[in-house]
Amino acid sequence: MAMPLLLASASPRRKEILTLLDIPFEVCPAVRESAPAGLPPAERVQALARCKAEEVAAAHPNRLVVGADTMVVLDGRALGKPRDEAEAVEMLLSLQGKTHVVMTGVWVCSPGKCGGFVDAAEVTFYPMTREEAAAYAATGEPLDKAGAYGIQEWIGCVAVESIHGSFYNVMGLPVHQLYKELSLF
Repeated sequence: MAMPLLLASASPRRKEILTLLDIPFEVCPAVRESAPAGLPPAERVQALARCKAEEVAAAHPNRLVVGADTMVVLDGRALGKPRDEAEAVEMLLSLQGKTHVVMTGVWVCSPGKCGGFVDAAEVTFYPMTREEAAAYAATGEPLDKAGAYGIQEWIGCVAVESIHGSFYNVMGLPVHQLYKELSLF
């Protein structure tokens, strides 16, 4: 990879994960994030990742740009970022005792070439009490996360029964797959 990398995301988790690859990069968050209405979840995360990457790539045409978007899907319904603590509690309670899918779309742009992928992982939560969900929501941590939780936080330690797929995908960036994708650029 000869050209400098730009991460088109303000996510501190994506920055942390990308640091693990020991590749020099800078953060240049995309301003807009949009996708056509009515897309199935996998197509929606791919479209959002593409939108972010292409926006930043247009402003930095000689750079390698990575965009990503993560979505939590429960029973076919996408759970975005909660608006407030109350919604975070309800999201967490909807996940408890069930299996959901975490999808991350990634899009990479370089001069003359773009491509991407979607990675998915199944996550099963143990049952939890309203008090446990409320205590976690009160920390404020769930408010900037799809599905109202961070796998790397307290809730991941006590509520996640199993993960079938990449831990880093659930955290927000499937770095194993991104590493392979970057070798193509």
